[in-house]
Amino acid sequence: MKNPWIFPAAALVLGTAGGFLAGKNTSSTGAAAQDEGPTLRTRSQSRPGAGTSSSDAKRNSANRVRSTAEIFHVPGQTDRIQALMNFYAGLTPAQLAEEAAKLEDLPMSERIMASFLLFGKWAETDPTAAMAYTEKMGFTGNFVRPTVLQSWASKDPQGAAKYYSENARQFAMMGMMGGGRGPMGGSGASVIAAEWARQDASAAFTWASSLTGNEKGSAMSSVIGEVASTDPKKAAGMVASMDAASQGRAYEDIARKWGNQNFSDAEAWVRTLPADQQGAAMASAIAGLSKENPQLASEKIAALPAGDDRNEAVSTLAQNWSRQNPEAAAAWLVKQSDADATSRAMREVMPNWVTQDPQAALAFVNAQQPGAVRDSAASSYIMSNSKSAPAELVKVAESISDEGSRNRSVGMATMRWMQEDPEAAKTYVQGSDAFSAEQKERVADGKPLWGGGRRGGGPPSP
Repeated sequence: MKNPWIFPAAALVLGTAGGFLAGKNTSSTGAAAQDEGPTLRTRSQSRPGAGTSSSDAKRNSANRVRSTAEIFHVPGQTDRIQALMNFYAGLTPAQLAEEAAKLEDLPMSERIMASFLLFGKWAETDPTAAMAYTEKMGFTGNFVRPTVLQSWASKDPQGAAKYYSENARQFAMMGMMGGGRGPMGGSGASVIAAEWARQDASAAFTWASSLTGNEKGSAMSSVIGEVASTDPKKAAGMVASMDAASQGRAYEDIARKWGNQNFSDAEAWVRTLPADQQGAAMASAIAGLSKENPQLASEKIAALPAGDDRNEAVSTLAQNWSRQNPEAAAAWLVKQSDADATSRAMREVMPNWVTQDPQAALAFVNAQQPGAVRDSAASSYIMSNSKSAPAELVKVAESISDEGSRNRSVGMATMRWMQEDPEAAKTYVQGSDAFSAEQKERVADGKPLWGGGRRGGGPPSP
């Protein structure tokens, strides 16, 4: 085969979305597509008196396609996704294998989207063949295999569990990436357990309990997390059978979901937990509460002891509150005693505020005293602001007190300035102390601020 045909980082990001979209195709949409076949007829085609507007014509065109090459010429991204889902739903396992080989010829963005939809569907119809194909993909197969496993488990969790137990080494990379989120961020056992729990929580929990080592805890936590989404009280009753090392994570997951649904009940339950588990669980319950009632959450958080649990809850609360009222969120945030935690949380508030009211966000930045909190607000304002003139953003960046943060922010704003008014930006660079002699020389020669090429084409990391 050719060089890896799915860029791993992009595969990591889109793995969960691909699994969801493929899973979505297993319901009525998938059944209808199976009946219709690859010709992909629409309801408007079969409904008497259907109109012939331009939008109808586009939809009809999208549903007459017979190949992925045609699909990617259909206007509308969501129409393409739906057309792909319908197209793959009408193929046999052998035809899906043929289509998988064609993915190499697609541009990268289209290749990624199509691959997850294809492998998700293939895993529902012939999962062992889909798994076998990933073995031919070299290193890239590690990023596709989780989608196959999840889609398999969404239809046949027992079969997926058996395959996983017999071929565990194929999934060694799962859990090493993704920060614990999505198929690549959890063990294969946890992915199977979550899908199984959506169909039969008791059977899933029994299977998870039969595992050993770290996988036992992660799989049981996945089951409990799924149950907690609809019945946190029932989930709470399942925790007792877990080992002590895994109980803390389960307590926090239940508390967060319960806090979002009924904080009073969640709060009462948390107080029944072992003393050393109550702090983290209460912080999670408050974080869950903040989605619906950030004002009440801000009052409850005052009782939490200082530390990492409180700081994490502060950040979650600030982010959730800023979606509703960024001004109130920022005003509350600057009253918190931990400057470092406030600075980190400010990065969650400013993007929402800038989107809603950039003038008010800038006024807030300018009203803060010099220091870490103001620096964080200012840099976040610059990074998330796509409306203000770059020259104005440069002025804000110059007011940042921390040298490293100031230089990065000035650089980012200047890069945008060069796109809009190269001559004015070049003049600024030559007269600014924020840039090195090498950078000034690069700009004078018409080159970007930072070195070109794949490894040197951007600013240093914050």
